[in-house]
Amino acid sequence: MHAEQISVFLENKAGRLAEVGRILADASINIRALSLADTSDFGVLRLIVDQPETARQVLKDNGFTVRRTEVVAVEVEDRPGGLLKILDLMDNAGVNIEYMYAYANPQGGRAIMIFRFDPMDKAEGLLDKAGIGRMDPHDLYSR
Repeated sequence: MHAEQISVFLENKAGRLAEVGRILADASINIRALSLADTSDFGVLRLIVDQPETARQVLKDNGFTVRRTEVVAVEVEDRPGGLLKILDLMDNAGVNIEYMYAYANPQGGRAIMIFRFDPMDKAEGLLDKAGIGRMDPHDLYSR
């Protein structure tokens, strides 16, 4: 089960991030998780939102370059070494982790990590075989 992430390309200047936030808020879109990476000239804002297609469209309508990417949301044991279990599994199988970031989980118990793997299908098969839970995208968007 892939989740949909939207990536927004931003000029690295004051106010651009707030503009994205304002556009999403005005469209009643809730940000569930995010990651921001930047260089001196631009940034990439990766978002998990409750309405990915609407978010993509309203941002495009407001002049932003937006890309859709499939990611995997994985439930990780919230204890020392919980994440290492997944990292070792992928490393031992030669699966690259392109990037990852955390998803806030106020209910507690298990941490949720968002991963972009290469290759995705192989990583998902490894997770399934190891009994590591992946989140249903609808649950991810509505928490």
